This record gives sequence, C-alpha cells and structure tokens, in this order.
Amino acid sequence: MFTGIVEEIGTVESVRKGSVSSFIRIRAEKVLENTKLGDSIAVNGVCLTVTDISDKCFQADVMNETLSRSSLGSLSAGSHVDLERAMAADGRFGGHIVSGHIDGTGTVTDIKKDGISVWYTISAPAGIMRYIVEKGSVAIDGISLTVAKVTDTSFSVSVIPHTAAQTILGSKRSGDIVNLENDIIGKYIEKLMRPAEAPQSSGGITMDFLMKNGF
Repeated sequence: MFTGIVEEIGTVESVRKGSVSSFIRIRAEKVLENTKLGDSIAVNGVCLTVTDISDKCFQADVMNETLSRSSLGSLSAGSHVDLERAMAADGRFGGHIVSGHIDGTGTVTDIKKDGISVWYTISAPAGIMRYIVEKGSVAIDGISLTVAKVTDTSFSVSVIPHTAAQTILGSKRSGDIVNLENDIIGKYIEKLMRPAEAPQSSGGITMDFLMKNGF
C-alpha cells in the first residue's frame, strides 16, 4: 500500500520490450534506501516489484496488462517518473490509501496559474469519473491530490508549488497522458450497496438497513 506522497523523481535508464512483457530500469537514490529484491515501488502510481538492484538503479518487470492500462508503455530512456516506496508500518499516513493498481489514464486538458498554485484539469472516461467526487481524493501519476472541481467528463485539482516541484506534475503539458487511481473506498462502498451482483450472496448492506441504523 502507498499513500500518494512522492518521495523522489527518478530517471528511466532503459526500457526493454518483449512480446509479453517489458523490463524497465530506473535510476534513483532515496527509494533504494533499505530496499530489497521483491519490494514494491510505485512508478507514476503503478505498483511494480523490484527484481534487480545495482549501480543506484532498480529494475522491474512490467506485464502487458500493466502497459495497456497505464502510460508506462510510453516511457523511454531519459523519462522522469514519480517514485514512492510501499508504506512502512510505522510511517505517517500523509496522503490517502493508494493501492498502486491504477484504474486507467486521463488527459491533461488545461493548465492555469492561480496565484502561487496551478490548476490542472484532467479529462477521463466515464468509468473513472464515476468515482470522482468534489473534495475527495484521487491519485494522479501516484500523487495524492484533492479534487477541487468536477464536471461530467473532467475534474480539476489545485497544486501547490511544493507538489509541482517535487513531482513530474510540474513538467506536464496540455495533451499529456496521466495514470489515474480512484479512491478505493468508493469502489468498496458501491460493491456493498449492490449485493445482488455478487454470486452466492444472500444479504448485504441496503439503503433500508442504513436508514434503520441511523445512517
């Protein structure tokens, strides 16, 4: 599990693409501290397993499923990426619950300065917008952000200078593709509210149950 608080920006050293998977090698410093083979590191919000560590770099295998659902397929040598190690049991929970299993991608459609902050507007498909709520949380390229505005087809976030400087968001331009992960709590709630869709389910939480119990 991650929190969406990016620890550092890494640099892609190489990408080797195969018929069923790819191998990505990333240069980093902070996220390699105490990192072992088999540990998880979020790369632009995508949870990857470390399969090799050497020369201040780590390597991860990327499956076709991951490439098809994320922007990782467009990375090449020299690309910058947001990096975060999995949350330690004694760590601070600075962002929100981020699984590293992204739901899909969105497109930056507008970037606008507002005083010291910058507004980013992201368009996304209906399956992602379904779970986007104003003042809720969303992970953009692994960055935990608060949703400030929502329309039927897009949402906007207001980014402070520190976040823009410490992540790759500050280098984004209109038309760029970003990885998106919805707040998982909303998806769990939806599933529990629709028990009839679950096989062999004889019960579940209903609106009538919630009202009777004071919710």
